[in-house]
Amino acid sequence: MFLLNPNPLHRQPLDQADAETLGAAGADTVERFLSHRDNHQPTPLHALPALAGELGLGALNIKDEGFRLGLGSFKALGGAYAVFRLVLEQAGRRLGRPVDIADLDQPDVLAVAATMTVACATDGNHGRSVAQGAQLVGARAAIFVHAGVSEERIAAIARYGAQMIRVAGNYDDSVRQAAEVADEKAWTVVSDTSWPGYERIPGLVMQGYTAIVREALRQLPEAPTHVFVQAGVGGIAAALAGHLSMVLGDARPAFVVVEPARAACVLGAARAGHPVKVAHDEPTVMAMLECYEASPVAWRVLARAADAFMTVDEDEAVSVMRRLARPTAGDPAIVAGESGGVGLAGVIRAVADHRADLGLDRKSRVLVINTEGATDPRRYAELVGASAADVLAGKALLGAAS
Repeated sequence: MFLLNPNPLHRQPLDQADAETLGAAGADTVERFLSHRDNHQPTPLHALPALAGELGLGALNIKDEGFRLGLGSFKALGGAYAVFRLVLEQAGRRLGRPVDIADLDQPDVLAVAATMTVACATDGNHGRSVAQGAQLVGARAAIFVHAGVSEERIAAIARYGAQMIRVAGNYDDSVRQAAEVADEKAWTVVSDTSWPGYERIPGLVMQGYTAIVREALRQLPEAPTHVFVQAGVGGIAAALAGHLSMVLGDARPAFVVVEPARAACVLGAARAGHPVKVAHDEPTVMAMLECYEASPVAWRVLARAADAFMTVDEDEAVSVMRRLARPTAGDPAIVAGESGGVGLAGVIRAVADHRADLGLDRKSRVLVINTEGATDPRRYAELVGASAADVLAGKALLGAAS
């Protein structure tokens, strides 16, 4: 499925609230917070010249979030950042004085954090970030996981001391239950999706993701002409598209949102003109993108800042994982999880089927995001036929990518 953005607000300025959240000042705040993280470093940007030549593109670069803050996913930037912001705001109210990130290790601020419980629903990566953020400041975390979350991903969250709460059903069911239980227990919900009356905290989560595109723009020799980014509820896509819209204006690249065909809720919103719950049947291998209703805040941005919406199939996602693990000669091997390479899968499909629609040619400079590494190592090895460690060590070269 492919759809050029039909929304009448397409390429119009962002709403004031979204402009403030995703603009340069918001990104400055994120970078200031990141400078206080002990293990923060910009993630690598890899050039893929051989694959670019094969696809008939001028340049193809992939920003590798598999190395982000020890969590292996871009989500490390959003949940923990929102937790820090919320703890500092609460501390400022209770202590009656301004507090900032440099005060986060002060005893009186930590004492406030210890009284707080943050909660969220997760497919795996967002909950891990929220749990890590809570542990770093001494708050408690309650993480709601649905039936499709693997034991490996649950264990990866639990090791940060979070209370794990299992929910029957899918991601959307876990979102509802997390909100209901948090309301009953006076916990603070740190969700990466929004709903009516609950927008600011998902906005903070999205603001955290602006670090990705800010780093990429510094690392690239020239600004991209095209950006392909995958979407679950739409948060990372909206964050990147919104920031590019704010800082590059009319010179911003064409922005394409890529989703699993089995969970295309953002494309559903584009067709309807507003978020809708899309039908679902079989689960998708792209586990971190298995969402059936777009975040209203994310959609508000994407309605203006995205240029096209498309889907990829199950085999395309797995093929890209294998292709990145066993690259064309001259390109680096990259570990991309089930959802990590979906943007690149979109590029490959677009080159084949929608080149003219998107103006893709040998002058195009394309940027994609590897949103996760092997966050479920066993599943990764099953799909790729090699462990992540062997891929990075160059030992996964036997067998053709398919």
